[in-house]
Amino acid sequence: MQDQSHIDAVIAGQAGRSPAATAIIDSAGSTTFAQYDAHITAAAGLLKTAGAQPGDRVLIVAENCLATAVFIFAASRAGAIAVPVNARMTAPEIARVVDHAQPRCIVYTSACSAEAAIHAADASAQDIGFGPFHMTQLDPAPLDADTADVAVILYTTGTTGAPKGVMLTHANLLFAGNLSMNLRGMTAGDHVYGVLPLTHIFGLASVLLACAISGATLQLETRFTPAKLHAALLGGATVFPAVPQMHALLMQYAADQGLTRLEGAKLRYVSSGAAPLDPAWKAKAEGFYGLPLQNGYGMTESTAGVSGTRNTIGSPDTSAGPPLPGIEVRIDAAPGADAGEVLTRGAHVMKGYFRAPDLTAQTVQDGWLRTGDLGKLDAAGNLHIVGRAKELIIRGGFNVYPPEVEAALNDHPDVIQCAVIGAKNAVGDEDILAFVQCRDPLAFDTAALSHFAAARLSGYKRPTRIFAVDALPAAPTGKILKHKLLDAFADRLNQKD
Repeated sequence: MQDQSHIDAVIAGQAGRSPAATAIIDSAGSTTFAQYDAHITAAAGLLKTAGAQPGDRVLIVAENCLATAVFIFAASRAGAIAVPVNARMTAPEIARVVDHAQPRCIVYTSACSAEAAIHAADASAQDIGFGPFHMTQLDPAPLDADTADVAVILYTTGTTGAPKGVMLTHANLLFAGNLSMNLRGMTAGDHVYGVLPLTHIFGLASVLLACAISGATLQLETRFTPAKLHAALLGGATVFPAVPQMHALLMQYAADQGLTRLEGAKLRYVSSGAAPLDPAWKAKAEGFYGLPLQNGYGMTESTAGVSGTRNTIGSPDTSAGPPLPGIEVRIDAAPGADAGEVLTRGAHVMKGYFRAPDLTAQTVQDGWLRTGDLGKLDAAGNLHIVGRAKELIIRGGFNVYPPEVEAALNDHPDVIQCAVIGAKNAVGDEDILAFVQCRDPLAFDTAALSHFAAARLSGYKRPTRIFAVDALPAAPTGKILKHKLLDAFADRLNQKD
């Protein structure tokens, strides 16, 4: 009998209730829930044959496709722990995760990902005779961590130094999937566009699990392109969870086609996460979609969602919304400060960091997760995120929150998106560096943008230097990787204005 406390039981349940309903659509076609469940059972058998035992880690080098979803649930059915990693990571990056996770085996979704196929070839992985997968078997070291009830370990984007694996339990993921489903009002009649990577928490919990629990059809896209997104929205997608960069690039794509609105779509819900909203940009997006743009806040360690909005179109609210049901939020602020570190407690908080009990103890205290994000709660109880604690810029003794500067620059009609960071200067203060993505960097007038920003920002918040670029370094989720900006544009930084 299937353990109902495990995430794979959700698929088994849907297969029993609605076997012929479409569960997954990817580039290879569509798959019913009955087929989905059968694939999971077969894949779980292969993992057991490869030696996977309860508590063993199964590394999945993947991009979005049916195979990725199948092996995440198959690890659960085999009693093992899924460790999904994005195939676009470099070989050394994957090697560091392998060394830390000590997996029993590694599965490569080689048919849907050219990068996964390359990694599989480099590892001399074997074709395991079950669809488009390759596998290598390893002999992990004895386990030195408490992994009871853990379903998935996710290694967080942008981690430097020692790898940091977030242990998420079956209960964490089921709780988060239900929250996401209820927040969006998802039903079996929905068609969800899934371009957010399943190897990251937003795609895993808020998309994959929410679709599985609700019975919605999940259309998986391996990689984001504005053209494919536009086609999917015109092709019947009803729910589109995304990050701001995806919305910005879609609107730019539409503008290049002479379109100012999304016409003829069945879309009923659209959301933005992973970055604060600014009023002008939110209004522009709502005008494009003809729908309210919902916002939310979460992180890997909180199994995605902490808070979320249910606003009507045109609402001036740019917060991340109130805490979701069953979740507590408080602000740890110094006396007189206008913001402080966001702390959260509830069934969404991770079990801990894999093989890092000291770091876990620093991060989770008395059940409260210290997020490292700076925020505040307004009179209505809505959470406002003002930035990352480690990204706070101190200029001339004043606190500068990068999202506020980014919001002002994003208001300019020729700016697609931007990223702002601080950098120490020769006199010990911090300069504000703005990297602005635009259509034609060579023709872009940075002096005009400086003048534009001066009308919207206090003197100490204005960028010291503005760099016009054609693209910004980004994670597979579309989230801008600020820690890579200095290296990516080192040649520009060394040039004198």
